[in-house]
Amino acid sequence: MTSPLFAPVPGFDQPIAVLKHCHDKIRKQLATLQKLPGYLNQEGNTEQAQQAARAVLQYFNKAAHLHHADEEQDLMPMLQATASGDDAALLATLVPEILADHQRMDAAWAVLRPELEAIADGSGTQLSTDGVRDFASAYQAHMEKEEGQLAPMAKRLFSAQQMAQLGTAMQRRRGIAPDEAPADKHDAAATLAAMRTDYLHSSLSESDVLADPVAQFQKWFEEAVQAQVGEPNAMTLSTVGADGKPASRIVLIKQYDQRGFTWYTNYHSDKGQQLEHNPNAALLFFWRELERQVRIEGTVVKTTAAESDDYFNVRPLQSRLSAIASHQSAPIADRAALEANYETVAASAGETPARPAHWGGYRLQPERIEFWQGRRSRFHDRIVFTREADGQWSVQRLQP
Repeated sequence: MTSPLFAPVPGFDQPIAVLKHCHDKIRKQLATLQKLPGYLNQEGNTEQAQQAARAVLQYFNKAAHLHHADEEQDLMPMLQATASGDDAALLATLVPEILADHQRMDAAWAVLRPELEAIADGSGTQLSTDGVRDFASAYQAHMEKEEGQLAPMAKRLFSAQQMAQLGTAMQRRRGIAPDEAPADKHDAAATLAAMRTDYLHSSLSESDVLADPVAQFQKWFEEAVQAQVGEPNAMTLSTVGADGKPASRIVLIKQYDQRGFTWYTNYHSDKGQQLEHNPNAALLFFWRELERQVRIEGTVVKTTAAESDDYFNVRPLQSRLSAIASHQSAPIADRAALEANYETVAASAGETPARPAHWGGYRLQPERIEFWQGRRSRFHDRIVFTREADGQWSVQRLQP
């Protein structure tokens, strides 16, 4: 019988084997990393060195964290829920050790990553030999611990159903749809509960944020634009009606400065009527690609007529005509009636229609601004600014 040229890659129906396969890939990347300092000393930052740095970065920036999440969010909790006796006693010691290992490896990687990024883009040649040694040795000892204790326990204790559950969770974490749809409502609920995306992109500390939250917002907004986030100017606006019930919708920010955050709409719309009754509102920006949220709370005022005129007059003509033709939030018979209203307005308004009195800007004057950076295992960073009575901003960290 002919031997296969390549060892088969295990499928997610063998989740423990997949985790071992991940370890094999980690060892391969560690071998590349360990060769890199000596190569840089002898050959300099060549294209080959840059390719090696990019490969290591790609793996440890993403795939390794997915592997850690498999263990932290699924494998170890499932083992803790299943084990008893000596197994449970071992896990009581082993799980905190593995979690601490992950934190140490994250800290070691945070030192190496900027050096590797500089090598990858051709701007640097330095890579800490001690840092590489510490990172590699920590990972190697960690993998031996898992392969010698954690994996054998899972193989021994888990039922076929638990193995399938673990494999499914690992697939979803990687954006891979399981082969079979949920069979019933119970399975559908379990599927929804198992949906998790770990946040790996960045971190946020008190020393990172600027003293002025509006300036910090500008920094993050510009980074969202540079990252080509889809509609970075889209924000959720939440208001409360006279009946005390909240309502939310997406609107587009058109200006922000020290006075507040501005958008434009129909004053007679549902949100306009709600703001007339209760000017307290909240805004939410979610920039998925950067794993960031900004929550802004405060009171809303109308912009001046001159500001509303200025913005209305720079809108595309069709948008201006739509603002005149639509009685926003009011019922209408059908789309044809809506189109007929537009055509009537377009026929009489000319090329420079005046802004209707019922359309203009709102500005939320912020009293609280929270910056949220997603982190691994739902241990997110939250830094909140609160405006004090004297107008100054205080800042503090919130627990996730």
